[in-house]
Amino acid sequence: MMKRSILIAILFLGGMILSPIVAQKFSIAYIDMQYILKNIPQYETANEQLTMISKRWQKEIDTAQQELQILVSNYQTEQIFLSPDMKQKREDEILEKEQYLLELKRKYFGQEGEWYKKRESLLKPIQDEIYAAIQDIASEKQYDVVKDRSADPSLIYMSGKLDISDQVLEKLGAK
Repeated sequence: MMKRSILIAILFLGGMILSPIVAQKFSIAYIDMQYILKNIPQYETANEQLTMISKRWQKEIDTAQQELQILVSNYQTEQIFLSPDMKQKREDEILEKEQYLLELKRKYFGQEGEWYKKRESLLKPIQDEIYAAIQDIASEKQYDVVKDRSADPSLIYMSGKLDISDQVLEKLGAK
């Protein structure tokens, strides 16, 4: 009986504490980041620059990869005719080329590679402008939450009046 009274008291107090939190309403707006980015010319230009740089670096890596394949193929073909010293020399060449290739890949496309640095330098200013515009609109219209509907797979339906993507584009001067 005592346990039951304590449980009822806890539930009653918990309800009193949680009810204001549950009853509180949030003002929510949505954006479609993909739509916004597609409509910003600077973003498209930056992406094109990244693609060109990426292709140039990938071509350099592909050339080094082909050179390595030729070295390996030649070594396999000529291996039986080579002296132990020549074998060692060729194996060292192959290892050196493999190391060079790995270093090249890391330098350009590794976690802290040139591609990521270039991407950061080109796209971060654009993203910062977008986020500043979103914050301004959210502040002006007193939105508590702004979500990206293109990144929310659980979103099934959204009223069009909650989408502020065009307002963001207007604030950025892109529309």
